[in-house]
Amino acid sequence: MSTTVTEPVASPTAESPLPATARIPARIPGERPTAAIPFSRLLLVELRKMVDTRAGRWLLIGIGAVIALALTIMFFNESGHHPFAAYLQATTMPMAVILPVVGILAVTSEWSQRTGLVTYTLEPRRARVTWAKFLGAMLAGVAAIALSLALAAVMHQGAITLRGYSGDWSLDNKALLGASLYVLLGIAQGVGFGMLLRNTPAAIVLYFVLPIAWGILGDLVSWLDGAASWLDMNRTMNPLFLVESMTGEQWAQLATSVGVWVALPVALGIWMLHRAEVK
Repeated sequence: MSTTVTEPVASPTAESPLPATARIPARIPGERPTAAIPFSRLLLVELRKMVDTRAGRWLLIGIGAVIALALTIMFFNESGHHPFAAYLQATTMPMAVILPVVGILAVTSEWSQRTGLVTYTLEPRRARVTWAKFLGAMLAGVAAIALSLALAAVMHQGAITLRGYSGDWSLDNKALLGASLYVLLGIAQGVGFGMLLRNTPAAIVLYFVLPIAWGILGDLVSWLDGAASWLDMNRTMNPLFLVESMTGEQWAQLATSVGVWVALPVALGIWMLHRAEVK
């Protein structure tokens, strides 16, 4: 009969004791090894988002095509004998109409393409992302205004050189300020609608439909006409191109309409954006 010998299990010795509990490492001394994302980097990322999507890219291409068509018509119409201010208006108006859609996409793309989870994971402080989007849209508007000036100058000089026009470079600084405000206020309104709705089709439709519907009601309903002169941005912004002749009442009407259609959507949109659930 065979005998099974069982080897004794080694017990902890004084030389190699087993730890009773896990040891928690001490906090790393000194400064934290990671730093916050610089705001300048957030701003550059938001600027890049405006042009690296198909929607944003084709919108910019569309703006360029409309401006090129308008300038070509002006160049061959009346032998290009138009003042520099007229060329500037031809380059500014298409941007004022279409660029707000780029501002809308800058906000709504995070929610329609479901990239917000990545964005707010990398930068949990939503306020910094929100301001980066807003300032990025404004910087895009400033760049568009500078481009408008350059294109208008090139076409006006072309009319002088090639069409024999004597030239008229006169441009009132107030008129330039008015054209710039026209573009920037439209972009700010688009960003506000995007923040408020966070849905691309709804924001674009409401951005174009609500002001038009309000303008139609103001024209058709007599008792709304007085209110429309204060709340219809299509009316209150038109004198911006003749800003040197704007009266105090017109400035007050512009401020009122901007408060309703720009400041209010932006404020409510920021409040809702910071509390919206990211999926």
